[in-house]
Amino acid sequence: MAQVIVTGGAGFIASHVADALIAKGHTVAVVDNLVTGFQENVNHKTKFYEADIRDAKRMDEIFDEFKPDFVDHHAAQMDVRKSTVDPVFDAQCNILGSLNLILNARRHKIKKFIYVSTGGAVYGDVKAEVLPLNEEYPVNPICQYGISKHTVEHYLFLEKYLHGQSYTVLRYPNVYGPRQNPKGEAGVTAIFVGQMLRGEQPKIFGDGSKTRDYVFISDVVKANILAIESDFNGILNIGYGKGTSDQEIFDACAAATV
Repeated sequence: MAQVIVTGGAGFIASHVADALIAKGHTVAVVDNLVTGFQENVNHKTKFYEADIRDAKRMDEIFDEFKPDFVDHHAAQMDVRKSTVDPVFDAQCNILGSLNLILNARRHKIKKFIYVSTGGAVYGDVKAEVLPLNEEYPVNPICQYGISKHTVEHYLFLEKYLHGQSYTVLRYPNVYGPRQNPKGEAGVTAIFVGQMLRGEQPKIFGDGSKTRDYVFISDVVKANILAIESDFNGILNIGYGKGTSDQEIFDACAAATV
């Protein structure tokens, strides 16, 4: 069994990843600053560090104390609107914070670095007729968030090239499931359900025909486990491969909350 650091482990997706790792017998340390995560999401069997990945000194201390075999890096500034308003903050979190982890991974010679990127933001403005995309499709992000997330992929490629650091990049689609924040910036499923349960009128922007690729949380968790257990190095798009419209999501949520 291995020692695994899970960053962002108090958040929606990474807390489920931490649970799955513990269920498989691994020892897990969660690193989260609790800005968007919640203490109640943190599995009590983990070692919890309330810390910010931008704090290089604190990251050094955590790696020295925990001595990880793997890093599963979910922590991020993920609000597209905030990245547009404050691109410096976005870069500090997503690029510089990630570099603190990557440099510590090299220093401790970890077995593998799992990095969570974004499928929706790195590819930019994509025509419907070319969907679903494969990993070779040109990357042209049109928001600062997409740029910062993609930049880290380059750093990981360079670590592999220069220092032999094994890594897997998982480009996520729209993930949904338990613990998703209904008041968050992303996650239309949770937003619709939250509004319906509060007796509010959900709003669909446009005519409801806009589609996204939705994947249930357990499938994303499985991808993380496979990434840790496999020898694969490189980038993987995670997705259902089929679009679901806003109207379909609305109808499904309405039927479930009647």
